[in-house]
Amino acid sequence: QVQLVESGGGLVQAGGSLRLSCAASGRTFSFYAMGWFRQAPGKEREFVAAISRSGSSTSYSDSVKGRFTISRDNAKNTLYLQMNSLKPEDTAVYYCATTRYYSNNFSPADMDYWGKGTLVTVSS
Repeated sequence: QVQLVESGGGLVQAGGSLRLSCAASGRTFSFYAMGWFRQAPGKEREFVAAISRSGSSTSYSDSVKGRFTISRDNAKNTLYLQMNSLKPEDTAVYYCATTRYYSNNFSPADMDYWGKGTLVTVSS
C-alpha cells in the first residue's frame, strides 16, 4: 500500500503560480513512477504530467507543457508540481498517483494508488 496526500492548492489569479506537493508513505517512494492528474467539474480525469522513478524522465500534456514542471525528492518522499502562468482553464482538483512503471502518457486506469486531491482555482 502507498498513501498519498496532496497539498498546496488554493485560489490564484490568472498568470499566477502555485506549487503542489504530494507526500508519500507506506512503501519505498523511489520504487514508483509518479503522475499528476486533474479533474475539472463535469469533465473526465486527465493526465497532466509524469515522472520516472529516478526523476530522469518527465512528460507533460500539451495543455501544460512549458508552464508546469514535475519533480520529485526521493529523500523526502515527495512529489511536486510547479505551476506557472496559470489560466482559468487550469481550474480543477489535482491528484497525484503512482504505479510501478513509467509511461510518458499515463491514463487514469494505469495508476495503482491515488491521493484525495487538492483544489486549484484560477480566477480571471
